[in-house]
Amino acid sequence: MGEPARLASIEREQRHALPEYSWDELSEAGTYVEKETGDLYRIPRELLIQGAPPLICRASLQISRLVQLSKIPFLTTFVARIICAEHNLKANF
Repeated sequence: MGEPARLASIEREQRHALPEYSWDELSEAGTYVEKETGDLYRIPRELLIQGAPPLICRASLQISRLVQLSKIPFLTTFVARIICAEHNLKANF
């Protein structure tokens, strides 16, 4: 007698939600994508030193949210695009 039939689901497996931050909330190095534009930002630890002058100056009337793709600041573009696709995020890079 053969093995019992197994069911295979065609639904995507549940993935954990990626953390979102505003520019003011950034406190951790990593690779981020701007949710609205899909622009990629690599934020090294040195950029977040308290008291240091900011290296990124962004002026906009719109509040933007950054989604952390990885805690690794120099994640490859290829891997960043895959993560964006898995989480239905726009990738403009």
